[in-house]
Amino acid sequence: MPGELLALAAAAGFGITHFAAGLLARRVPGVTVALYTQLGGTVIAVAAAFVWTFGTPSPADLAWGALSGAGSGIGVAFLYRAMGRGSLSVVVPLSDVGAVAIPVLVGLAVLGDRPSLLGFAGIAITIPAIWLAATGPATPATPATPAAHTAAHTTGRRWLAPGVGDALLAGTGFAVQFLALKPVPLDAGLWPIAASRIASVAVTLPWVLAAAGVPLRIPARHALPALAVGTVGSSAIALFWIAAHRELLAVASVLAALYPVIPVVLALVFLRERVTRKQALGLCGAGAAIALLTVP
Repeated sequence: MPGELLALAAAAGFGITHFAAGLLARRVPGVTVALYTQLGGTVIAVAAAFVWTFGTPSPADLAWGALSGAGSGIGVAFLYRAMGRGSLSVVVPLSDVGAVAIPVLVGLAVLGDRPSLLGFAGIAITIPAIWLAATGPATPATPATPAAHTAAHTTGRRWLAPGVGDALLAGTGFAVQFLALKPVPLDAGLWPIAASRIASVAVTLPWVLAAAGVPLRIPARHALPALAVGTVGSSAIALFWIAAHRELLAVASVLAALYPVIPVVLALVFLRERVTRKQALGLCGAGAAIALLTVP
């Protein structure tokens, strides 16, 4: 399968994960949902590594995988802290933009990626498209804390300094998740992906334990769906890993980072939520970016 399609499949997986986790976060604390999704992803990744034993990873491959997972865990932790301190309409899209901008810059400046002119145009369109699509009330995500809930409903769309630094750190963590998978060769097998998921749990668990009033255990009717959602997330990570080896990192990262569009579309279709004008413009921009980036 072409790298562009694999990256888009990864975006779909990430988007479905965020949408489902957002729905679950309406019933239980979002940080706990994040932990359970990481646990579910770890179980499926380790099981898959035992079943599909192609290739043997080196210690460096496992270390890169663990770094990717640590980036994922740090990204989740700082994103929830950002949502607890600042305006959701700012911190969420800011973290999304950071997740795509950093890999693109590394790909262009360090790895020497040289997309076509149409590819450059697609990359240029993607960042504002992600910002617009991720802004507004149509996404199903809910604030992680009561403070975030209050901020979301009392501050409107003003730019708030609180939470911005955490959002930038979250975006950096998600960027590391993408970047650290690039050096892992495909013949290393699935153990680097398993190492990634294990590391993500190791980072997320202390955050949950340290959070005041956040339960570690949740009812099975919520825990089981959260675990299942995690399997989709791990599959998306594996798809991006393959895509990064079949396509330029800058292009694969941009396409995979279009995942914020998916929750907006799913909320429109299944929850009958209204799409704002900004989100509609972002969806159109995302469609144009996909068309430009996938032109042979």
